[in-house]
Amino acid sequence: MIINFEQVHNYYERLVFEDIARLSEAYATYSADMLADVACVALNRLPARYVRHDVDMMFYLTEQERHAIDESLTEALTYAFALVGERMAKRGMTA
Repeated sequence: MIINFEQVHNYYERLVFEDIARLSEAYATYSADMLADVACVALNRLPARYVRHDVDMMFYLTEQERHAIDESLTEALTYAFALVGERMAKRGMTA
């Protein structure tokens, strides 16, 4: 039997990556490496939710659960952008 795990992924990855891309203009001084660090920090603050298809997860969520996901995503990204910016400022790098 051949098992294909390529579809399995953390549900939050796409959300985090898309939000960072959307917010990157507001953080124009952040380098590509800094944005990758922001993604890592944010993802580490969110629970791991592994799925095969994003649509399957969204179908089973209540409105309250969707709202909680949005709030936790916003909090994680706010924290991550601030942390990476502070760390880079301490190192004397542009942020």
